[in-house]
Parts: sequence; structure tokens; C-alpha cells
Amino acid sequence: MQHDGAPAWGRLAGDEIELDSGARVAAAGAEYLAPVEPTKIIATHLTYRSRVEEYAARTPAEPSYFMKPLSTLNGHGGVLRRPRGARFLNYEGEVAAVIGRRMHGVGESEALSYVAGYAPANDVGLHDFRHADRGSMLRVKGQDGFCPIGPALTAAEDFDPSGFEIRTYLNGEVVQEGSAADLIWPIAYLLADLARTITLEPGDVVLSGTPANSRPMEPGDVVAVEVSGLGRLENRVVEWDVDLSGPGEQLQVSANTLHVALAMPEDEAADAVRSGRS
Repeated sequence: MQHDGAPAWGRLAGDEIELDSGARVAAAGAEYLAPVEPTKIIATHLTYRSRVEEYAARTPAEPSYFMKPLSTLNGHGGVLRRPRGARFLNYEGEVAAVIGRRMHGVGESEALSYVAGYAPANDVGLHDFRHADRGSMLRVKGQDGFCPIGPALTAAEDFDPSGFEIRTYLNGEVVQEGSAADLIWPIAYLLADLARTITLEPGDVVLSGTPANSRPMEPGDVVAVEVSGLGRLENRVVEWDVDLSGPGEQLQVSANTLHVALAMPEDEAADAVRSGRS
């Protein structure tokens, strides 16, 4: 959390946060930061069966990944900025696994022993840039503040990554719902897969994917991700008065935007764009 103008580590203790310094502050009024200090953030594409079915897609043979910059980190209670002129800022409730010790070449059976803890996360995406990234997801998923995590990190021994339930709420209503049973690959598999070729360092974050029904948010909306055993992460959407008309790709509603942001069938999405109904 932010305390006296500087970052400070602490732990939730009922209605208060007990800082490492011994000071106590009210949890309700605290300014939360992401409870992680990673060298990298790795996100996973399709991992939930419900999402594959929603898109009428083929089940991937193996997981695939993309990176989010460290500047995407955001905390519980932080704002999510939708740039002026954008329409498709989507929530994606996820479970974040945070590495506890250096991990490389570790098998699936041992992978979870390298995890320090877990937390709710929101892999926010701006799909008005879906046409621009060609798979990198940098503009879509890499903008500042697009990775809220928190409010706290739950120790690995206090959470079962093979037995959780996850729900996303928009203004108090459930909009996403899933469980570990819906995962195509367990979190241990994802970690072991990554560790074959990438050294995961202490603090690194691996996002484990989202269930069906990721949809756009509007300024003023409050989005929450709740994971059984991990608590509830809440953030508010605001309009960002910024001019994005400079160099580079511009905001655009493409067929891929409608397909991904609204789960619109691909042929219907292409027809909507051609006919100007987007």
C-alpha cells in the first residue's frame, strides 16, 4: 500500500492493515498497490472451456501466452482508464500465481511448490486496438493500469489452485463465473510449461486466463473479481481525456474487436463492420 508518500508492505488483519513497520491503518481508507514486485507479467490466452465454447473455437492443443508491461500493475481500488473515443474496455477476471523462488526446468508435479501465493487479478483489455497488435496484445492489454491485482497476496499453503471458484461482478451483478474444474490445463501445467524455456523469478506473475463472458465496461462502472479463498478485488472505470490521434495505429472497431469484445460470431462481426452497424 501507499503510506506517508511511499510504498509499504503490510498484511490484512481484520479491518486494519498491519504494516511491517508496526503501524496500523484502516483497510477501508488505504491506498492499495499491487502486492507484487515482478520482473515480468505473463498472461495466458484461452484456458477455460467455457470461453472456448463461447467463441465456438477449437480447443487449443497447448497453452499460448503474451506479456504485459510492469506499468500495467494496479491495485485494489485503483482506476481503470478508458481513453476518450474508445468503446470496448473489457474486464477479464483471473487468478494470478506469484512465483516465490527461481523456477526453471521444473516439472508439473513440483511446479506449485515454487509459488509464493495467489491473488485475484483483472486482465483488462482495450479491444478498439485489436486490429493493431497482430497477436502481441501490447496496445490491447499493455496500457498503464491494465493489470489490477489484490487486495492481498494469499500464501500458497492457504489456497488450493485446483479447487477454486471465480466470479466477476459489474456494478454488483455477476457477469463471469468459473472454477478450476473448467480449466483446460491446471495452473501447475502452465507454470511447468513456461519454466521449460523461461526462468521465472521471485515475484513474477502468471495470469491463468478468464472464463466466458468478458464484456465492455463503461465509465462509472465498478468491476470486482472474487476468488474463493483469495478475497475480492475492486476497481472503478473512468473516462480518460487523452488525445490518441498522434503517430501509430488509431482506435478502430474491427471485426476482431466485435468477435473478441462481444463474443459475436466471426461472420456476423465481419458483416456488422462491412455494413456500418458496428
